[in-house]
Amino acid sequence: MQDVTRSGEYVGAVTLVARNGRIVDWRAYGHRDLAKTAAMRPDSIFRIYSMTKTVATVAALMLVEGGQLALDDPVGKHLAEFSGGPVTIRHLLTHTTGFAPASEAMEKAADLKAYSEAAARIAPAAPPGRRFEYSSVNTEIASRVVEVASGRSFERFLRERIFVPLQMLDTGFTVPAEQRSLIAAMTRTDRDGRLVAWPAGDAARPGDLMRPYFSGAGGLYSTAGDFARFCQMLLNGGQLDGVTLLGRETVAMMMTNQLVHLDPPASQYNEGFGLGGFVNLDSMGRERPGSVGAFGWSGAAATYFMADPRERLFAILLMQHIPQGFSRDPRKISFAFYNLVYQSLLIGRK
Repeated sequence: MQDVTRSGEYVGAVTLVARNGRIVDWRAYGHRDLAKTAAMRPDSIFRIYSMTKTVATVAALMLVEGGQLALDDPVGKHLAEFSGGPVTIRHLLTHTTGFAPASEAMEKAADLKAYSEAAARIAPAAPPGRRFEYSSVNTEIASRVVEVASGRSFERFLRERIFVPLQMLDTGFTVPAEQRSLIAAMTRTDRDGRLVAWPAGDAARPGDLMRPYFSGAGGLYSTAGDFARFCQMLLNGGQLDGVTLLGRETVAMMMTNQLVHLDPPASQYNEGFGLGGFVNLDSMGRERPGSVGAFGWSGAAATYFMADPRERLFAILLMQHIPQGFSRDPRKISFAFYNLVYQSLLIGRK
């Protein structure tokens, strides 16, 4: 991490590693601004984008445990716009709905209700259950189901049922004005290989809502410390510091490959997929280091987490860079990061 920040490949990063319920390494590297005037801090705030999907999945599973939902409920049981359709809640959480990708109009929807109604008007690309096709559409519709089944806005449900109980007090869809100086700057690479600022794009100002609606597919800001509490809750089987969000068996199901009906029973990434995240399989074809059964996900702007029940370990890597597909993009370092984490376990056993 020192190498890639000192060399200028990335502006800055925060890493956090914990094992056996204890944080063993939590560090900030480089800077949180492109001008390199503000040092990165361990409590810096990041746009975690698709790591939000795992949080949204926990919200849905809490309602399953509460009896308001069932995984094999037709989505149409809860959302009238999908009435009579074969897609289930499980299809949404495993990205096997067959839904077409999001349209530009959908992503400009005023709220999750309007988003869901727009999605229902688009013809599916494939029958449900036939293939894994990762798409934000699935999680946005699942987030709308959470709203309807709970009788609360998606933002309110996450805040009241997950963030406040877990003391994830720096996580949300917006960032208070007094904390916005802690938001890490977003970068991209130009064709000459230089790091430049990412255009405003998702939000008029860093800390504003990133979509017009509360996006369960990618709308959260968070910190390494906050997301560590979420990861530890998962490794503990759904509870942390006397707060229980999920039962142990539900978390075990969440971290179990749900693609066993496919041939091969894996995503296009040579990994299984549970409910809301990848699952490492016992396969020589997989690229990601980690124990069989390790679970996690990533975000579009170079944010990553992995929770490994076998090793009682989780690791978080947070940066803010959007790759452009250019030959001079910074190297992808998540696998190298995870390899070093697991090498440290081997060193510790000698």
